[in-house]
Amino acid sequence: MQKVGYFKSIHIKIVFIYILLIIIAMQIIGLYFVRELEKTLRENFQESILDRVSLLEFSAREEIIKVRNEEDLTKEQSLRSILHDLNSYDIKEVRVIDARYQILATSDINNQSIVGQRSMDELVRLSITAANEQDKISLDKQTRDRIWILATPIIYQGEVIGSLYIESNIENVFGQMNEINQILAGGTAVALAITIVLGILIAQTITRPISDMRKQAQAMAKGNFSRKVRVYGNDEIGQLAIAFNHLTNRLQEAQSTTEAERRKLASVLANMTDGVIATDRKGRVILINDPAIRLLRIPREMVINRPIISVLSIDSAYSFEDLIHLKESMNLDLSTQERPFILRTNFSVIQKETGFVNGLIAVLHDNTEQEKIDMERREFVANVSHELRTPLTTMSSYLEALAEGAWKDDEIAPTFLQVTQTETHRMIRLVNDLLQLSKMDSRDYDLNREIVNFNQFFNRIIDRFELSKSQHVTFHRMLSDKAYYVDIDTDKLTQVIDNIISNAMKYSPDGGNIRFGVAVEEDILTVMISDEGMGIPPENVNRIFDRFYRVDRARARSMGGTGLGLAIAREMIEAHGGSIWAESEEGQGTTIFFTLKVEIDEEGEWD
Repeated sequence: MQKVGYFKSIHIKIVFIYILLIIIAMQIIGLYFVRELEKTLRENFQESILDRVSLLEFSAREEIIKVRNEEDLTKEQSLRSILHDLNSYDIKEVRVIDARYQILATSDINNQSIVGQRSMDELVRLSITAANEQDKISLDKQTRDRIWILATPIIYQGEVIGSLYIESNIENVFGQMNEINQILAGGTAVALAITIVLGILIAQTITRPISDMRKQAQAMAKGNFSRKVRVYGNDEIGQLAIAFNHLTNRLQEAQSTTEAERRKLASVLANMTDGVIATDRKGRVILINDPAIRLLRIPREMVINRPIISVLSIDSAYSFEDLIHLKESMNLDLSTQERPFILRTNFSVIQKETGFVNGLIAVLHDNTEQEKIDMERREFVANVSHELRTPLTTMSSYLEALAEGAWKDDEIAPTFLQVTQTETHRMIRLVNDLLQLSKMDSRDYDLNREIVNFNQFFNRIIDRFELSKSQHVTFHRMLSDKAYYVDIDTDKLTQVIDNIISNAMKYSPDGGNIRFGVAVEEDILTVMISDEGMGIPPENVNRIFDRFYRVDRARARSMGGTGLGLAIAREMIEAHGGSIWAESEEGQGTTIFFTLKVEIDEEGEWD
């Protein structure tokens, strides 16, 4: 989270707002106080001046209307004497002007030259003509101090007989106001300093718990729920801190529960054998487990946020809406030329209670083996039916012929009975082979193991076939004189070798060669039986151990084969812990190999 700048913090904002409110309050109070004080001082000053003006106006009026004789002083002298006695710091100059605007006297000693001249002052003219007081505040031309100029009419019996012109020094009032303003500014500064200190302390009481909660919120965002907010009091902020700590505890519990569920889900998804893919409401993949990655054989980064229909390679046949409404499972055929690969896919819709679709879950299961088993089962049933139908049809035909009277013919009847008996023996061998395979599939058998010298054991079996062979084939033994001891069930391994040699003799032409060999490498004994028969096509070499498989079905059936000999051989070799395989070239013959574990290790090579 970005760190809050100092001047952007709530602490500074609270202090600033607090100081601003104090400044506004003091300004309002100061303006009102100064304005009222200035008004009061001015009114007091003007009243004091007017009180003295009343006396001057009375004295001046008496001197103006006085009837004089020769012994009396002139009007100008009397007025000068009255003004001369005026000694006031506030009044700068007083002039007496008659009704014809002539200046009769002035109190300014230095300005006596204006006596006898006409007054050109506008206030004087207005006071005489309007018969009322006129005043204004002006600046002294010499000192630049503010002066209050007052012109008041001198009235006698309702007639204006003159005017008093007074210049009073009102600058003193404004000087007092400046001193008061300075005192007020100083007090404001002191008050602001105290306010700032108090504001910081008060703001800290508010911002400290908020700062603690901010730090706790940052720690919670990082997954740390161990911090607790300190409770500084029981006010609203204290209650908020308590609630915040309670919220932290609840979030920690919820996070622990969610994390436990997440780990469980991750463990389940990781250890599932089936693949799981989850999408959002638009069909884009948001989750895929490792088994699904392995099954689809594509990198994880190429799956996330891609449409599921593209990931499953079904975008040409289905849309995401089709998958939502799909009720049955779907088989995805991802087979290649090297191996078959089929996935069974089940889709489940993630839906809210309101019916809104949040996404889709696809479960992938490797169904290759099941499909292979089903196919083999169907093929097995078809093969068994086919193998049984041929002898049964033959037997049915011959028995019908015998029943219709052929048994009376001494030449035909024995032949028909011989064919019927041959087909019956063939079916018995088929059933016996199927029962043996069934037991081996169900592991319902025991191996009667014994340790034998394999070369001697192998030679005895070859001797038996060499003595009883009917066609002209040559046996070549490539066996050493060394003794290799193996732990085997001699009956079952004799059956395996009998089946392999029988097939080699069946498919070998007259004059052909059958070779037998044994080699040992480390503790593994490898047996080889090779013929010069018709061989097997390369694409079918691995299928000769499948049940009922024949390279040449017509020839094998005519020779009495059931197609189960090599299948039984594979089961028996694998039961001994070995493996069996074939190598063949079409038209050149076939070689069968199988391995056994040597109990007494003696090195050997092909002779």
